[in-house]
Amino acid sequence: MSETRFWLIRHAIVDENARAMLYGVMDVPLCETSLLEQAPMYCALAARLPRPAAWKVTPLSRTRRTAEAIFAAGYPRRELEVEEALIEQSLGEWQGLPHAELPARLTLPKHAFWPLSGDERPPGGETLAEVIKRVGDGLGQLAARHPDEDVVIVSHGGAIRAAVAHCLRIGPDNALHLTVQNLSLTQVERTEDGWRVICVNELPGY
Repeated sequence: MSETRFWLIRHAIVDENARAMLYGVMDVPLCETSLLEQAPMYCALAARLPRPAAWKVTPLSRTRRTAEAIFAAGYPRRELEVEEALIEQSLGEWQGLPHAELPARLTLPKHAFWPLSGDERPPGGETLAEVIKRVGDGLGQLAARHPDEDVVIVSHGGAIRAAVAHCLRIGPDNALHLTVQNLSLTQVERTEDGWRVICVNELPGY
């Protein structure tokens, strides 16, 4: 039976100044201190991930930098192909806002576990429902290009929630109940019978 195995990793923690605002698809840097402190997690990922595998990153540098750190920790270096469909949710005009300024701009009640509801559309941005569609289509195209292969994707929290939501056929507000921590591993598979979820938010080394 043909199957494509996806290994989804959320990028490393971003710089403290970036964490103070809504950054969405802004190209913010990683936290240099955390890169050093979390070296054991990169080593654990390097040992855990399949070999060989195709490697994908998003257009944002934080995903490429995370992949490079995994290679430096012992995973044999691979070519990194950019997949725009797996980028983070765009927050449009709200990107760059301090978190405290967001509530006054919402048109829908906030989610219990996220600043925005799944159907909230930032001006010039995306709803999470649209991200689920975008990511699902992207994963389907990757599965067609990589039958019977392992595919490692360094992506973002919102996109990984969207991937799980696509596989489970759940709505955006339900997807926001999923925790996806930095450097966590989420596995999904595309088989001839459909999508299935293997694990969500597995932390390397724990």
